[in-house]
Amino acid sequence: MEDELDLIVIGWGKGGKTLAGNMARAGQRVAIIEASAEMYGGTCINIGCVPTKALIHDAEVRADTGFDHEYFDTAVQRRDKLTAMMRAKNFSMLDGLDAVMTITGRASFIGPRRIRIEAGAETLELGARRIIINTGAVPAIPDLDGARIGGRIHDSTTLQHAPLPRSLVVVGGGYVGTEFASMFAHFGSKVTVLDRGARALKKEDEDVAAEVLSALADVGVEVRVGASVQRIRQDADSAKVSYNQGGQMHEIEADAVLIALGRTPATGGLNLEAAGIELTATGAVKVDERLSTTAEGVYAMGDVNGGPQFTYVSLDDNRIVADAILGTGKRSTADRVAVPHTIFTTPPLARVGLSEETARAQGLRIKVAVKKVAEIAAMPRPKIVGDARGIIKVVVDADSDRVLGAALMHVDSQEVINLVALAMRQGVPSAALRDSIFTHPSSTEALNEVLGSFTR
Repeated sequence: MEDELDLIVIGWGKGGKTLAGNMARAGQRVAIIEASAEMYGGTCINIGCVPTKALIHDAEVRADTGFDHEYFDTAVQRRDKLTAMMRAKNFSMLDGLDAVMTITGRASFIGPRRIRIEAGAETLELGARRIIINTGAVPAIPDLDGARIGGRIHDSTTLQHAPLPRSLVVVGGGYVGTEFASMFAHFGSKVTVLDRGARALKKEDEDVAAEVLSALADVGVEVRVGASVQRIRQDADSAKVSYNQGGQMHEIEADAVLIALGRTPATGGLNLEAAGIELTATGAVKVDERLSTTAEGVYAMGDVNGGPQFTYVSLDDNRIVADAILGTGKRSTADRVAVPHTIFTTPPLARVGLSEETARAQGLRIKVAVKKVAEIAAMPRPKIVGDARGIIKVVVDADSDRVLGAALMHVDSQEVINLVALAMRQGVPSAALRDSIFTHPSSTEALNEVLGSFTR
């Protein structure tokens, strides 16, 4: 086949699959290529957001707090059934369109806007007016003695199907490590987190991070800071992690080890240089504000382009590229403000915008409203559902009364943060949120009280 296609999408992630469907419905001839049939639909529904949150839910609702591998196995089966259903739906949504060719195989560039696809012994060459690189990211594995995924050593993907460990060491106290530590502790594992920083969750204000760490301690998670891992070993019976803490070497033994040190753009095997596509210093595909790469007609969307690694950002990438292809070409990443995110600890921590520490470091004139959830009289919902832990902290510009950022750790925070983010995008003053009418009993109504009590 020669250059008869309008669009080729490499990778089935959120942005790519959405763009492929929309372009096909707009009359364009599209091919979408996925390396594995187990990844139709992308990372989120197969190994990321959806399956991990399904496991977290099942971990939270179980009545017993002891170790129960049978319960975990049942939760994994539900997880697998859910992802299989969503994977099949995602495939059919594109495969059912006459203008879309769905291909399972590994794609690599062989020239400008030309790719080769290998599927076993078969190969196929395709060309298109535009190509989208949408290959996502993979867990980052450090150059560390023994840090190889396999056996008792896991990344965030493989641990989801490992036998439930009685003891688990998590290397990394960031967002992924914290979330998995909370999850497995709720399943009954004894969890130890090793973080090389002075404190875990270093991007959060100290009082907010303290609330998360307190919730982890409630389920027995031990966090060891200033712990620089030097070596990982495993045998038939256990895994051992050696680390330096305060100038002294220590060793901890566990049934399993999770390496949770972030994710890195998945560009291996794409042969990007054949198309003149450059990478950034961090290994991401280099793009401009409209997600164009250094090769004409080639775009990069989602985690592979080095932007925030969230499914909803990938979806917004789709909007930018769609506007470039069919619209005005004015949309860009510069349009994005107040992008929220959530760590699904128990209860979840949701954040948007600036922290207090960051705002003060920037020399901004701010006022801060902060209250622990247990002290908020006008927020009965957490008490109703039996978990009144957490904190609400809002950073506001002292002159304009515009919200600059918020950290919410409480029941339903993953929902409430979207309202705060919308208010930030629309320039709504904190007083308007303070005086808004919210349903009762809800978690949102806490804003009435918290935003009426600035403490500093």
